[in-house]
Amino acid sequence: MDITLKEMETENEIRGKAYVHWKAWHEAYPAMISHEYLEKLTLEKCEKMAFSWPDNTIVAKDSDRVIGFVCFGNRGEETPETGEIFALYLLSEYYGTGVALQLMNAGLDQLNGFSQVCLWVLKENKRAIRFYQKCGFYPNGEEMVSSNIDASEIKMVLVR
Repeated sequence: MDITLKEMETENEIRGKAYVHWKAWHEAYPAMISHEYLEKLTLEKCEKMAFSWPDNTIVAKDSDRVIGFVCFGNRGEETPETGEIFALYLLSEYYGTGVALQLMNAGLDQLNGFSQVCLWVLKENKRAIRFYQKCGFYPNGEEMVSSNIDASEIKMVLVR
């Protein structure tokens, strides 16, 4: 493995991010979200999303292949002291290699000026919840149901 992390910049990297997004959802979520939503989540749809929101993204690459990414940003005027990890996805073949932790640390570094960082995770995604807890996040008790995916999400917070 020749893993590098970098800001997403090129068209190929954006397409790689879209592929990881699509593949990760189809690998990890079939038992957790609406099958109808998953069927509608095509690679083309993920590409449209990736090209419409290319900012604040760091990709992990194995040689020239995008294998994961983290998206981050601020929560806006409502909670200006809180940053957010909007997404962190990794191809399943790289689970357990430390790449997810590298991505998380890179995202957290970008959010260094915030006293608190949050993220939302599917309530049934026990693997991800354990990973986020190892990174210092804890569930804060907030929960929401995303009707489009027919699943509950919990909010996790890291206080610095």
